[in-house]
Amino acid sequence: MPAYVIAHLRDAAPHPDIAEYIERIPGTFEPYGGRFLVHVTPHEVMEGTWPGHVVMIGFPGIAEARAWWDSPAYQEIAPLRSRHIEGDIIMVEGVPAGYDPAATARAMREALPADVTPPRP
Repeated sequence: MPAYVIAHLRDAAPHPDIAEYIERIPGTFEPYGGRFLVHVTPHEVMEGTWPGHVVMIGFPGIAEARAWWDSPAYQEIAPLRSRHIEGDIIMVEGVPAGYDPAATARAMREALPADVTPPRP
């Protein structure tokens, strides 16, 4: 199953460390099969607020994503970003081919207490 590293990075002033980080990061994830899926492209906020930028890197699986994150190559350059840009970064596994969200809904309904009735439209 594919895995993704998703970063919500706040706006930051231009800095030479950030430019170096951007130049070097592809070389850290390519050995693990990673590639940019989204990289600081414009986004449209549909609900709530989302200041800053989105970065998404795809990997063949969660093991490769974790190996990249923990790699000496990435850990060496991570401070170039983290010293200058605040943000949140998550790692998440994708869903398998043929994923059926109806099965998740059924399991959720089955876990509800018997006295809970859904609201009527």
